[in-house]
Amino acid sequence: QVHLVESGGGLVQAGASLRVSCAASGRMFSDYAMGWFRQGPGKEREFVAAIGWAGVSTTYADSVKGRFTISRNNAQNTVYLQMNSLKPEDTAVYYCAASDRGVATVPYNYKYWGQGTQVTVSS
Repeated sequence: QVHLVESGGGLVQAGASLRVSCAASGRMFSDYAMGWFRQGPGKEREFVAAIGWAGVSTTYADSVKGRFTISRNNAQNTVYLQMNSLKPEDTAVYYCAASDRGVATVPYNYKYWGQGTQVTVSS
């Protein structure tokens, strides 16, 4: 079992930066690839970014490529999502998730989920 808790969300203006974090507890954090997903109002949950267990392999959704960076610190059992040049369309609840199937872009490959943190970008 892995317990995930997101933090760092908030209200920012367009163009600003924000970093959200996800703290993990339970089984070995480094056993899992980690991902970030988001769900905007009236939208389905969508993939944002993912990182392999060693922090070397990463992949991003086209909509955030070049603006967002995913990273992890296995010693601190934490994964981060640095978000730069935020846009109003980035407004969503951001969820972190843990996968024992490697880096993945679809939700059903993720076994454990956090409760989410709200990010709101005003225009």
